[in-house]
Amino acid sequence: MKSSSTAKAPHPPEHGPAAGRLIAVVDDEPDILDLVSLHLKRAGFRVSTFADGGGFFRFITDHVPDLVLLDLMLPDIDGFAVCEILRRSAATAAIPILILSAWSTPDARLLGLDLGALDYVPKPFSPKDLVARVNRLLRPSPASA
Repeated sequence: MKSSSTAKAPHPPEHGPAAGRLIAVVDDEPDILDLVSLHLKRAGFRVSTFADGGGFFRFITDHVPDLVLLDLMLPDIDGFAVCEILRRSAATAAIPILILSAWSTPDARLLGLDLGALDYVPKPFSPKDLVARVNRLLRPSPASA
């Protein structure tokens, strides 16, 4: 039996923080990449995913994401080093970084923030909360509006 519901599938917003902006997600866990990508795309973002730092760094030679979601424990380079490298380059220094990691000790959080991350979300996490944090980081500040 068919439902008579006329509900439409959600579609990406045309305005607002998402508006087709590019998010790079760097995490070595395929399930996390899939989950984060799904929720960001539903919110209207374009998403590129990377299972290691090397793939991400090859990507940013030709693309500048609007935000980087970064795990700390990657197979080839740790996320702290990725933060340092991004902050040292004029081409990437202004990209907002949000750390998403199972390594959530107070020292790890402080080091991530000291190295230039703007937010730190411990795993496990709420996908809705993560999208809200991404939107907040990409919202123009009142001074620049």
